[in-house]
Formats: sequence, C-alpha cells, structure tokens
Amino acid sequence: MQENKTGETRFMLYKTNAKSLLVTSAVVSWALLLANVLLSAESLRQEGTARISLPFINNLLIVVFIVAVFLFQRLSTDALKGIDFIGYLWNLFSKAAVAAYLSVALFLAYRVMTNYADTESPLLLHLVYQINFGLLVVFLAKAFYIWRQLLLYHKNKFLQIAWDWFELLLGATLLLTLFNFRYTSYIFLPLLALMGFYILFLCTNLKWVAYLTFNNKSRSLVLLGAILLSCYIFLRFFRGMAGNPDLVIDYTNVGFLLLAMMFVSFYTLAAFLVSLFSLPTSSVFEQKSEDLLNFQRLSQSIQQGQSEAQVYDMLFESTIKASDASAAWFELVRNSEPQVTHMLNVNNDQIKRIRHLLLAYNIHNIDYINNNLNRNPGFRDLMLPWKSLIILPIKSKKHLAGVLYLLKDIEQGFDRETVNVLRTFTSQTILTIENLRLVAESLQNERYKEELKIATQVQESLIPKNFPVDSWFEISTHAVAAKEVGGDFYDFLQLSESRIAIIIGDVSGKGISAAFHMAQMKGIFHGLMQQDMAPSEFMKQANSALSRCLERTSFITSALYIIDYSMKGFMFARAGHCHTLYYNAMMDDVFYFQTDGLGLGIIRDKSYANHIREMYYDYNPSDVMVIYTDGIVEARNSQNEEYGEDRLKYMLQQTYHLEAEDIKFAIINDLQDFTGPDNLYDDQTLMVIKFKPVEPNK
Repeated sequence: MQENKTGETRFMLYKTNAKSLLVTSAVVSWALLLANVLLSAESLRQEGTARISLPFINNLLIVVFIVAVFLFQRLSTDALKGIDFIGYLWNLFSKAAVAAYLSVALFLAYRVMTNYADTESPLLLHLVYQINFGLLVVFLAKAFYIWRQLLLYHKNKFLQIAWDWFELLLGATLLLTLFNFRYTSYIFLPLLALMGFYILFLCTNLKWVAYLTFNNKSRSLVLLGAILLSCYIFLRFFRGMAGNPDLVIDYTNVGFLLLAMMFVSFYTLAAFLVSLFSLPTSSVFEQKSEDLLNFQRLSQSIQQGQSEAQVYDMLFESTIKASDASAAWFELVRNSEPQVTHMLNVNNDQIKRIRHLLLAYNIHNIDYINNNLNRNPGFRDLMLPWKSLIILPIKSKKHLAGVLYLLKDIEQGFDRETVNVLRTFTSQTILTIENLRLVAESLQNERYKEELKIATQVQESLIPKNFPVDSWFEISTHAVAAKEVGGDFYDFLQLSESRIAIIIGDVSGKGISAAFHMAQMKGIFHGLMQQDMAPSEFMKQANSALSRCLERTSFITSALYIIDYSMKGFMFARAGHCHTLYYNAMMDDVFYFQTDGLGLGIIRDKSYANHIREMYYDYNPSDVMVIYTDGIVEARNSQNEEYGEDRLKYMLQQTYHLEAEDIKFAIINDLQDFTGPDNLYDDQTLMVIKFKPVEPNK
C-alpha cells in the first residue's frame, strides 16, 4: 500500500513538472516566433533594408508551440467521470471556444484603430495575427482532447487503436511544416484526403449523446452551436487573411492545423446534428428508462431492506410517471376493508362517488379500463373532470393487497403499451410484497431459532452437570430432549452432610412451554426443600404451588428421593412418575417399586394428599437404583414396538455388576439399537445410582 502511494506521488510530481515545462516551452516559442515575425515585418516595411528571412526557425518555433500546447492539454484533460457530458461541453466552451470571440474583438479593435488613423500598421497586423494564431492553437488543443474523451466513451480495443493511429498520423503532418513542404502538393494531397475520410469515420462515434436527457440535449445544442460558431470564426479569419502579401507567415499552410480544425469542426457538427434529430424522441426514451429504473427499484426492494409501505410509495410514484396520470389514489386492503393511503389531485368525496358507482356496476377489485368516461351515463352524471380511468388490483392467487386507480383528463388516455407497463409494475409489486412477507417470516423464524437456542442454553444451565461424589455411592446421568428444549428434568440438593435429595420429573407436552414449567418445578424444588421436608409433604406443597401457575391442560409427573448415608436407607414419594427399577444385591433380585402416586396439577385441591404415598427402603452395598422418564420405556422402533419396562429390567439384570457409568451406557446403547438412529419422539432422561460396599469417611 505504501509503495502504491509513493508511486502515485512520484507520477503526480512528474506530471506537474512536465506541465510546467510545456507551458514554459509554449510561451517562449510563441514569444520568439512573434519577435521573429515582427522583425521580418519591420524589415519589409523599411525600404532598402535587407529582408530578414528565417523560414526554418519560424517553422521550428511553430512546431514547438503546437506540440507544447497539445501535450499540455493532453495532460490537463481529466479522465471522464460518470456521465457529466454537459460539464465537458461547458468546459470546452468557457475555457477554449471563447477564444474565437476574443479573436473577433481583437480584430475589430484593430480595424477601428486603423480606420481611425486612416493608415495600415503592419506591425499591429502581425501582432493581431500572431495572437489569433495562439488562440486558435489553444482552442484546437482543448477541443481535440475533450472530443477524444467523449469519442472514446464506451470504447473498444479497435476504437482505441484507431484513435492512437490518428494521433500518430496527425502528429506526423507536423514534419511537413518543419521541413517546409506544402501539403497542397500532388504528393501529399491523396494522403490528406485519406486523413479526411479517417476523420469522418472517427466522427461517427457519438455514443455519449444517447445518454443525454431531453433537458441536457437542449443545453448541449446551445453549447455545440457556440463551439461551431467558434470554428467558423477562426476559419473565416484565417481564410480571409490567407494570401495577404503583408504577412510574413501564412498559417493556412500548416497542414496539422487544417486537419485538427477539420476533426474539431466535423465532430462538433456531428454531435450537434445527432442531438438535434434525437431531441423529439428523447422524452420517450427517458420515460422508458425511468420505467425500467422504477421496475428495478421495485425488484431490489428486498435487498434494500425496504418495507411494504415504501414499496407502495414507489408503485404510486412510478405508475403516475409511467402513465402521466392527472389524478390517482391507492387503496390498501386490510381485513377485506379498503383504506386510502395515497392520493393525487383527487378528494375523498370524489373517491367515494366513483367507488359507489363502480360498486353499482359490480366493478369491484378487478382489472378495469374505461377510456371514454363521458360516454357512460353514470360517470357523466358525476361531473368529473377526467375522461379516462384504469383500475389495477394488486393481488395474487391467494390474497388482495390493494387497488390502484389512475385518472386522465383526456380520452383514450391509456394505450395498450402504457397499460402493459402499468400491469408489469403491479405484478412486480405483488411479487415484491409476497417476498418481503416471506423474508419477514424467515427473519421471525430465525429469531425464534435464536430464542430457542438461548432457551436451550438456559435449560442446559439448569440441569446439574455434576453430582456429589463420595466413597460409598456413584451416580451417572443421561438426558436428551426430543426438541431443542424439553420438559424432562432432574436435580439434587444437599440437605446435610449425610442426606441428599434427588428429584426427577417430566412435564406434559414438549417444547418451550414444557421447558418453562420444568424451570418452575426446579424453583419449587429448591424453595421447598430448603425446609428439609418429607417427600410426601413436598409433593403436597408442590401441587398446591403449581395449581396457581400451571395450565389446566398441563401436569407434571415427578419422583423425589431423600437418601440418608448414615441410616443407609432412602425414602421416596412418586407423583405419577415411572416406577423405580431396583436391584437388591443381598437378594440378588431386580424389581420395580410399586407405589401409588398421582401427577402434580391433576387434582388441584386438598384431596390431592390422599393420592400420595411415601416409602422407606434400606439399601445394601452394591444395590443399584435406576430412575428414568417415560421417554425411555415408551421409545419405539420402526415397527412401532415399545422398548418397555421388561427390556429395561432385563438390561439391569445383565449389567448390575458394572459401575454406574457402564450400566447407563449399556442401557442407552441397547435403547438406540432398538429404536434406530434419529428416532427420538420424546425427551429421554436416565439416572443410575449404585451404592458401594465402602463405608463413608468419618
């Protein structure tokens, strides 16, 4: 990046130095040429004085001056930016073409002075002639390179090469002047004729004119006319002075100037004629261009993040411009009721009367055109100032978004082409509106997914990752939700050094609502168990709390276990939850605890206490307790068969001798083999607790 900036700085410095050198060369060469001409003229005026004639030096100074001025203009002409063609024309007129008018003023002043003095002044004549020569060269150089910029607009490789050769050949004609050859000789005339045809070919490249608007073309005609007049003034002056015996130098003999003037004049004339003859059709093409632009704006409304209201604004403005409507209004249809949102040159009373008449004619929200309203008795009675009406409904196959009404104060105001353009606008509008709604729905879905992601993270944070670890027991858990969030939950609370409370539950339903109730249950668990109450009492209190916040259609199944290390036993109560699977190491038996219990929230009064039973059980070393939700035993395979309690019991019979973690993995792997991959229909939670034969540390 730094190297690029350094290189650009060096280039700008080189360009500035080069321009300064060229200006100096042009001024010095013109001054020397003027001095030499005046000396020669003075020697001619004084009889008997030897005539000073240095044609080679004069020719050299002419060539140096022309080359310096043209190269300076080549470096000074900025690259074409955008399509500000009028700016280029004004630049040419204000900085170069006015030189012709200065030339006229100078020559007129010379004529006045000579007529007043009633005598000719050769020195003054040569001074005026030399100044006009300088003005001519400046004008030609400026015009030459500005036309070059416009001629090469939207150039191709062939045109670029053609122009480069033209510049090279035109520059080569300076050799004729340098070596004092006359371009009018038979040797050079054919070559000059070919250059003339070459110039005519270059003058056909006028693509920039097509990009001028009607107003800009009108302004360009004035500027081009002024530039053409400048060309004529210079031609008239130098042709009028040609062959004057009092002149030391005749610049009409410089072939370069003739060809440069030919190019500048022909290109100016071609641009003037093309602008003039395309002027009547400019407004038509501008309207077509405006229609395409408006159509593109409607198409890009989604990418630009615009709303439906902005789309309707564009539709209203675009259709009015495209149809040149005298009056219009737009009705937005919401809940089958029309609402006027846009109006132009029409009042509510007129809208009401027109709409009432259309309803009487059973013209309601349909595509309708009437180009002769005065011939219809109903419309004639309304005494409306308009004579043409078109109705354009904005609708798709599924719904009607709105209705657009356009009015014109002339008969046959809406021709077929205009109607096709308007229908294109309305078709694109309804397509854009539907796409905007789809994008809005998509964004809403994305927002829902993001919120769901946050809910998942919150729920994961609510599920304990680690249970207390001690030398006499081990716990392993598994939990997976059928959707992003689920209703299964488990938690624990250390009641004292020797007692721990463990809860597991399942909220009816799935998704966000189930997850919400799961969080409520977790809060109730931590709130009530701070009081270290019995499992049955907890269920009664939890049922009472949930009755105030749980929907009538929802309930929660749960089981609460309080394990006492010191007593080597546990008590539990079941509120409609799955039966606890247990392995008794002393009896070498696997069985389910069959206890009564009703889900929380099913009965919402004090009678709920009659449906809860509490049980106490002494555990032995190596005993295993498996706690789970119904997503485990009710999981189904491709044949719609349930995994079932028997298979779960069988798996514990085969694995009770393993560690708790290994027992859990064995059950989960068997479950997945049974159901198959990606066949999860309900939340699944599994907890394996194994009591070790080692006594707890004291």
